[in-house]
This record gives sequence, C-alpha cells and structure tokens, in this order.
Amino acid sequence: MAHIESTLSTTSESFQSNRESMLALLGRVRAAEHRTRAKSAASRERFEKRGQLLPRERVSLLLDPGTPFLELATLAGYGMDHPDPEKTAPGGGMIAGIGFVSGIRCMVVASDSGIDAGALQPMGLDKTLRVQELALENKLPLVQLVESAGANLLAYRVEDFIRGGASFRNLARLSAAGLPVVTVTHGSSTAGGAYQTGLSDYIILIRGRSRAFLAGPPLLKAATGEIATEEELGGAEMHTHISGLGDYLAEDDRDGIRIAREILAQIDWNRDMPAEIVSPSRRYKPPRYDAEELLGIMPADHKRPVDMKQVIARIADDSDFLEFGENYGGATVCGHIKIEGWPVGIITNNGPIDPAGATKATHFIQACCQSKTPILYLNNTTGFMVGKSYEENGIIKHGSKMIQAVTNATVPQITIYCGASFGAGNYGMCGRGFAPRFCFSWPNAKTAVMGGEQAAGTMVMVTEAAMRRKGEVDTAKLEALSKQIIDRFDSQMSVFTTSARLLDDGVIDPRDTRAVLSKVLATCREAEARQPQAMQFAVARP
Repeated sequence: MAHIESTLSTTSESFQSNRESMLALLGRVRAAEHRTRAKSAASRERFEKRGQLLPRERVSLLLDPGTPFLELATLAGYGMDHPDPEKTAPGGGMIAGIGFVSGIRCMVVASDSGIDAGALQPMGLDKTLRVQELALENKLPLVQLVESAGANLLAYRVEDFIRGGASFRNLARLSAAGLPVVTVTHGSSTAGGAYQTGLSDYIILIRGRSRAFLAGPPLLKAATGEIATEEELGGAEMHTHISGLGDYLAEDDRDGIRIAREILAQIDWNRDMPAEIVSPSRRYKPPRYDAEELLGIMPADHKRPVDMKQVIARIADDSDFLEFGENYGGATVCGHIKIEGWPVGIITNNGPIDPAGATKATHFIQACCQSKTPILYLNNTTGFMVGKSYEENGIIKHGSKMIQAVTNATVPQITIYCGASFGAGNYGMCGRGFAPRFCFSWPNAKTAVMGGEQAAGTMVMVTEAAMRRKGEVDTAKLEALSKQIIDRFDSQMSVFTTSARLLDDGVIDPRDTRAVLSKVLATCREAEARQPQAMQFAVARP
C-alpha cells in the first residue's frame, strides 16, 4: 500500500488556531465528566460509614488490572439536569463501558449511587437501552453493579414507565441469546427495578446492604396495611435462604465483586474461540505521524476545506492507505487500512457527496461486505450536492443507492463524527439513525439537517416572498428571524447537545481515535467468531 505523505504545517497559524479550538472543546468535555466524578466521590464519607465502596471503586475492582476500559456515553443528559449547562453532572446516573473481567470481554454497567442514591437521571433509560443493545449485538456478557433508588417519582413520565419495560425485556433477551447476566446488588433494587436483579442469571447479594422488593415498607403499609422492615421484606439473607432470588451471599462489596469475577472465570466463556481472537499477537507498525497532530487538522469553521487523508495518515498502521477509485468522485474518499492489525475499509469526505462519489461509495460498501471487512465512516460532509446539473446526473438516484448499501451492509459499521455531518450526507455516511455498531464524536463535530445560515437563508427567502405578496417587507423582522434560526440550529448541532441525547456513544479525544477503534474492531471480530448457546427462553429463577 502507499504511505500517505503529511502536508500539515504544524507551525502555521491555522494549525495552531485549530488546535486551540479543539483543546478548548475537549477541556469542556473533560470538565463535565470531572463534575460527575467529583459529585459521586463527594459521597465517600457516607459510603465508608456503611462499609461500602464508591461506584467507580467497584468498577475498578471488577475489571482486570491494567486492561483497557472503554467508557460509553459520559455526556448523557448533559445540560438536562440543571439550568446551567456548566454545572450539569452528566452520565445518566450510571457508569457503562466495555472491559475485561477474568479475561472475558464484558459490558459493565454500574449504578452511580454516589449521586442521588443512583436514581436514573434524564437520558439514563436511553443509556441503559443503548448499552444493552451493544451487549446483544456484540455478544458480550453483561455485568451489573446495582444500587439504585429507581426512577425519580417527582419527574414521573408515563412514557418512561412504558419504555422502561424494554430494559427488562433486553435482560431476558440477553439470557436467551446465551449471554450471561451477572449482577451484584450492592444496595437498593426496588419496585420495577427489582427485576433488574431478578432477570439476571447469577445474582450476588450483600449481607445487610442489599434490598430487593416490589414494594418497600411505606408502599406496603399504604397498599395493604402490612408492616415489615426492609430486611424482612427484601434483605440478602431472606432472599438467599428463603425466596431463592439470590444465588450467592457476600459479606461486603469487595466480596461480592470477588464472587462475580469467580463466576465469569468458571463459565469457560472463551472455550470455543480461536486463540488469535482471544489473545491476538498481531504485529503492526504505528502511524508515521504523531497523533497529537490530529488536534490541529479540523477547523472550527466547518465551511473551511479539510484533507481527511491527513486524518487517515495519523490513525492507520504505518500510515498505509490503499485508495479505491482515487480519480473518480474524488471528494468521497474510500480505501483500505489497518488499525493495530485489524483490516478495515474506510469512507470519508473531502467535500459534499456528488453522484460519482455516491456510486463509488456504494460499490466499495458492497465489496467490503463481500470480503467481510468492517467499514469505518469518518463523517465530514455538508451533504449531497445540489443544483440543476447534479439533479440531471441523478444525485437522488445515486444517493439512494448509497443509503441502501449502508442500510443493508452485512459487516460491522463504525462511525466517527469528525466535522460536519449535515443533511442526507449524515444518512449516507452511516449516521446514528442507520444503526452503526459503534458511533463516536470528536469534540468539534456538528450534526444537523443543514447549517444554520442555510436554514436561515431559506426561511428568510420564503418569509420575504410572503411579505411581498402582502405588499410590505419588514427588514427588521427578517433579520430577527434569521438570527433566531441561526441561534436555534447552532445550539442544537454541537456534541454537547447531540451526545447528551445519546445520538452517539460518547465524545472522544481525537488523539485516542486509533485506540478506541482498535478496541471496537476487536470487539466486533470477537462477536463474529463467537457462537453462544442460544435458548428459547431466558434462564429462570428456581
């Protein structure tokens, strides 16, 4: 393959400006994540008095030492739990990610019970459903560390109650698909949330701390007049000795996590997996250029042109890139690379998608499906080309073919929003609505049906035409309308809005792109090779 030559001038004013802008956005992301961690850690004294570990300490103890943990959706709910976005504590009330437990790649979900007793925050339900979906699609065992006050009844919405059932349905689907669900219930798991524990295949309860019941003492008394303590209703000893809900009785958090790790170590999960998948020994050369330089490639203004091959050069093994159809539809870039030894087809944009680019991308997607090669989309497009000549050349027809290919691709598709992702270009480049296996954003990414200025220009022309028909054009009103629309679009297209609403799986540092891609490609390859023992029903309690 050909090595991509660097054309970046890292000392130029534009590079430095791009870098400073990216670092500022990244700093804002990290500050939001830090607020959440600090707010949870502020409960340390209360946890220690109860003899408990903090939620992140539980996760750390569960994971194999020195192994990577890909945390997901850290900005979930950003700005939706506080009127001042810069004081928000995002994350949805939970910690979730992919990591290794006793040598097994698992989806790990932990209630962030240091914040509001683990009650689900805005978008917490959506985050739960997303990580369960990822576990199912990637054939990952699910480990739950549960301690949650459940839903916030003061913020009750009937739609959340109905949709919440899907999370329990997914637990049953995971079990039936042959994917073990292992749960350590560290504290409360009450009302509907009791089924988060009850629908697990292996249940570990903590003596004196675990609580699992459909109705707590106050609700029980109000409903039936019966009086009982929490321990009598749903304590660990009752459930492990009498009801049979619990399979293991642990003495404390550490003991519970030890048991969870032992369970996973004993189930021989990797018995049928090829050795090169479980313990890969791939040899590869790192990129020829420093990942630090990724900070200075993307301009803050999405209208400025970018050579996305310079991004490829900083994530591909040895900066090797075998370009496909280089001289046809050149604004749509397609080709083959490897990332830490994993082969992947790549599609990205050096401008809008024209008919030739859409046709080329369609061909390339189908060829990748033929060879079982995963596809990586680096989104940086303002959409499909518009205009008389493009319509005559079949932009709708060819764009539709590209969207059909993306929709029906039979290989894992991974999307990273690197810059603009506007209009139907978002669809053609496997935006979130097209169910990519994983979807991440860089801090500068922007997602919208179109740019704010284009939207404003369109509405101003329509409104002005209406005013002319009435014989009166109000320039001040048109200017106010334009500003209103631009502000509305600009406020919704940033990652701080899109990631808050789970329109990606998280915002990543551009310098971590290669490492993140290596992790998810390995996850996809493992899922492809694994054949769990699926059953007609989930494992039921005795």
